[in-house]
Amino acid sequence: MTLPPVIPPSVICEDPGVYRTLLESTKAIPWRIDWATMRFTYIGPQIEELLGWSQASWLTVNDWAERIHEEDRQKTVEFCVAQSQKGVDHEADYRAITRQGHHVWIRDVVHVVRRPDGSVESLVGFMFDISARKEAEDKIVQLQRELELLSYRDSLTGVANRRMFDTVYPAEWVKARDSGHPLSLVIIDIDHFKQYNDHYGHVQGDECLRRVAHVLNAAAADPDELCARLGGEEFVLLLPGTDREAAWSKAERCRELLAAQEILHACSGVGRLVTVSMGIGTIVPGAQDDAKVFLDRIDRRLYQAKSAGRDRFCDNDA
Repeated sequence: MTLPPVIPPSVICEDPGVYRTLLESTKAIPWRIDWATMRFTYIGPQIEELLGWSQASWLTVNDWAERIHEEDRQKTVEFCVAQSQKGVDHEADYRAITRQGHHVWIRDVVHVVRRPDGSVESLVGFMFDISARKEAEDKIVQLQRELELLSYRDSLTGVANRRMFDTVYPAEWVKARDSGHPLSLVIIDIDHFKQYNDHYGHVQGDECLRRVAHVLNAAAADPDELCARLGGEEFVLLLPGTDREAAWSKAERCRELLAAQEILHACSGVGRLVTVSMGIGTIVPGAQDDAKVFLDRIDRRLYQAKSAGRDRFCDNDA
């Protein structure tokens, strides 16, 4: 940001024109508004180069307000008026509309000039073009969001990771408890995946994980549903608002989609293709229920399905 020049008082007294010349040579745009009339008594000619509106067109505070982006206008005007009425110097960042219909980010630095009796005489200030800074800040925010998303994403398969599940599951549990709606979980394990890795190698094993994850993610297609990799060859579907019958249908859909992929598994022990075993559970959480206990219960059902021969799902406790 270009700061307004500091001029020795002696220079101003000798030739006020020098002060104006220096002010108008800086990129900061000086202005003055008479408080009683709410009219501009001065605005720097640089305003036309920045926004396209001629220096002569800035007559009243209405001209200023109308040239603020509509999404920023009300809060900016209300803030500046309130601070000025209190006699408080302030700053405001907002988007100003150019004559061509584009917008420029402005930082308005406002000083309240008071009379000896304390009443407001005028407002003086400087407008600064902070578009480049805002663009850089927005880029940083975007990168931070992307990094945050990556931290919740499994790098191998592209689906959500355990961290994301551990964040979303407690929140959905509370929502289900408060609303009285059902919540379903499906925990999924790829059958004989160690044998798959041993036979086909880890590169092919990683590709298998990606394909299975893609299938499961496609099955959990509703916006509120979540497919996450818990670790290794284990995945989970978090299904808010899903009753027992719908959870069964979702599990069967997973099996059908996976079968359609026809991923060969020569060492399966179940068949010639990659299959999965699943534990399923549905609950309408009550005050006495515990989310971790429910998750552990579904995990036990998964191992019941595996013990019963794999390539199936189990939704009740032995």
